[in-house]
Amino acid sequence: MQHAAGLGGQPFVYLGRQPILDRNGALNAYELLFRGGAQNRAEVFDDRHATAQVMTRTMGQLGVPAVLGRHHGYVNMSRELLFDDIVHLLPPGRFVLEVLEHVGLDVAVLERLAQLRRVGYRIAFDDVSALTDNLRRALPYADIVKVDLLQTDRAELPALAAAISAAGKTLIAEKVETREDFEYARDLGFELFQGYFFARPQMLRAPRMRASRLALVRLLALVASDVGVAALEHELRSHPGVVVQLLRLVNSSAYAPGRPISSLREAVLAAGTRQIARWAQLLLYASGRDLPWASDPLVQLAGTRSHFMELAARSLAPNDPDFADAAFMTGIFSLVHVLVGSTATDTLEGLGLAREITAAVDGQHGELGMLLRVAHACERGDETRAQTLIAEAGGRFSTLTPPLLGELNLWAGAWFSAYADG
Repeated sequence: MQHAAGLGGQPFVYLGRQPILDRNGALNAYELLFRGGAQNRAEVFDDRHATAQVMTRTMGQLGVPAVLGRHHGYVNMSRELLFDDIVHLLPPGRFVLEVLEHVGLDVAVLERLAQLRRVGYRIAFDDVSALTDNLRRALPYADIVKVDLLQTDRAELPALAAAISAAGKTLIAEKVETREDFEYARDLGFELFQGYFFARPQMLRAPRMRASRLALVRLLALVASDVGVAALEHELRSHPGVVVQLLRLVNSSAYAPGRPISSLREAVLAAGTRQIARWAQLLLYASGRDLPWASDPLVQLAGTRSHFMELAARSLAPNDPDFADAAFMTGIFSLVHVLVGSTATDTLEGLGLAREITAAVDGQHGELGMLLRVAHACERGDETRAQTLIAEAGGRFSTLTPPLLGELNLWAGAWFSAYADG
């Protein structure tokens, strides 16, 4: 499989988006484009890999709201991904599946398009330049047709546009380079427009969030074994980067539970095992090699801190597993803003976490916030500060004696090391 050179070593991931405008110049949608680096150009050697990268960056790293706002996104579909179950990770209400010109509109593809349309997806045919018999047969299976103005003979364009309009399909003029192109296409009945005359693709970027391929393989194996929610939750606990992306997936419009998430179990239940398997498979498609997540000090700290806080919460409230779950989530997300290169407030927005977790991470408020402060002190080896905080908190925090804190630190470190070593 070919990939863009040097992709895995870059500190940022990039995504291109080109506006699609209506006849009045108002924004209607974006086409989402693979970008292998900071240069605003396409370097696609493998369509499946490129589309997988677009999906993971949109849904897992940048987030759908940041990429699309209130608008729809057009995503290119290779033949392989069109038939893959992971296409269902894209919420039908937010994304249009854009069938690439070289996919081939044979019987198998048309049947697959019919299936996808039945579950709510809209289908766009890309780079159309002639009214062929094959296109006429395929038009009933599409909702939108994108006509390439650069490749279409101007003498044939009126008949092509008329036939597509007569079939009840939305017409998009793409590669609109000049005002003359725009006015000509508009007069022929085109409804939407895309091209350099309006805007070149915009570049979005986010710090790279790495997921271990071994972790993803483990997740797929667990789902295939039908082990249940508890085992999936147990496996996910050791992989903070995957947890963050799972939360973003859960909070996309298709899967949002409609309530704040206060535990990893709730996230697993909200996504469902099938969606988790799809997400793990998509991340495997998108990754070019096994990345050294276990040697990343921030990942180590997030994993160790989250387990330390979970153990401490169990000591404070042995009969309250929900409190322990919330403590674990607080530990995981206390470093997410550093991992993604943003502020805590901006990072937590849109993740749908419970209010007490957000308050603990972004302000160190409440009991979870106090636990986080104790964890900070223990990480610095400042036993005096830890005991001062515990005395300040009072109540059940008095159970966190110096010997117990030392044991919890050792257990948390050993727990993460065991997973990191595979």
